[in-house]
Amino acid sequence: QVPLKPGRSLMDWIRLTKSGKDLTGLKGRLLEVTEDELSKHNKKEDCWICIRGFVYNVTPYMEYHPGGEDELMKAAGTDGTDLFDQVHRWVNYESMLKECLVGRMAVKPIAALKGELLGVKYVLICSNKVYVFSLLYFLFYSYDWFQTDSLITIVIYTKQKDMNADLVIVDCQDKQLRGEIIMDDHSYLVEIDLDHAVSEDVAVNIAERVGKVEIILKKKDNVHWKNLGQPSEGHNTFIKRTDRGLFYRKCKLVSKTEVTHDTKLFCLMLPKGTHLRVPTGQHVYLKHIIAGTEVVKPYTPVLPFLPLDFQEDGVHIYLMIKIYSHGLFTQALDHLQIGDYISVSNPEGNFKKSQVQTSEDLLLLAGGTGFTPMVKLLNLALTEVSCLRTVKLIFFNKTEDDILWRNQLEQLALKDERFEVQFILSQPSKDWVGKQGKISPSLLSEFVKRSRRDSKVLICICGPAPFTEQGVQ
Repeated sequence: QVPLKPGRSLMDWIRLTKSGKDLTGLKGRLLEVTEDELSKHNKKEDCWICIRGFVYNVTPYMEYHPGGEDELMKAAGTDGTDLFDQVHRWVNYESMLKECLVGRMAVKPIAALKGELLGVKYVLICSNKVYVFSLLYFLFYSYDWFQTDSLITIVIYTKQKDMNADLVIVDCQDKQLRGEIIMDDHSYLVEIDLDHAVSEDVAVNIAERVGKVEIILKKKDNVHWKNLGQPSEGHNTFIKRTDRGLFYRKCKLVSKTEVTHDTKLFCLMLPKGTHLRVPTGQHVYLKHIIAGTEVVKPYTPVLPFLPLDFQEDGVHIYLMIKIYSHGLFTQALDHLQIGDYISVSNPEGNFKKSQVQTSEDLLLLAGGTGFTPMVKLLNLALTEVSCLRTVKLIFFNKTEDDILWRNQLEQLALKDERFEVQFILSQPSKDWVGKQGKISPSLLSEFVKRSRRDSKVLICICGPAPFTEQGVQ
């Protein structure tokens, strides 16, 4: 993020979009934009960008963009979808930029895929999207269903031998069933408007060796179903997760606990009928309507406490969030009352447990609330990975009052001899006897060491962008 000029906050942008000012320069007209026309608008004072087939005039947004003008200019006059997905696919650009909409990209004719339907490619066209994917998916993904007097069972055959509960997400509310199976950067979807009502009790069974997933629903009435129901347009598809888009469900705030003077632990309860587990190293997005505009932010779930040996119940999601005095989103979160609802997305992230499971030394560098992804990582490392010899957390904060879960971390270090924690402060009081300073080569060289000369080391780092960049260097 970059410092913005006064009067250029997110709230100021929302006010501008609602002022009635013409932000496109087209006086309400919508255009069909060719690639040639798009490429002409590639300057700061005249910048158009295409995202998922829609073209926006982002010129008026330049000064409000938290990542700075240079980041936006990387996509000036081009299709910026891939860049957008890499950096912040979670941002609700449709809502944020709706007053900047220039129009759609002109559709190019699709050349016939001669003979490919019989070979290795399959084409699916729905809602102006064209998906081309390998016919191999049909060999690995299929589904069936059967019923008893009281149950409906949907069976998905994935042939994926490492299938586990983290890779299955199910939402069943009213008569809408959505089941998504994650496979790396792709996912398979079963999405159906059920023929009859079911109860809120949903069970998921997994046969790990053969990769079979069962979604078990309880009938509300013991009637014989003639059909499972009406499929949605995304039903029975196997596509990239970035093409799938984010799915949200409303979660209830059940508790809010103070952790430090400016950080709170929020406990959210998943709706009944939802099966969702957030894997280690992955995050979710919270979505909330502020001043009539949908605002979205990413957060990494934590556990409710340390020391460890905590088994997640699959019902609650815990988020440790720093409340900023001028933060539009965190202030809105802080004003939520117990019993209020907020939308929570499916998990996202590329972190793999195997990275930890094959390491001998694990070093965690955290700056402030960059500690949050380290919580589940510590749980995994110290309870499941026997080959780890050392686990070291180097935790950077401004003051002693900012240290999250200090007592719990110190207790954990006493409990497990493999674990060591080092607190480093950049603005310590005169009574502080520990290390002080900011992340630097000299500080890191003091603490970042192998337990043996040739041991395999994994270093994980999280914090504000300057902290992370300096640490990686």
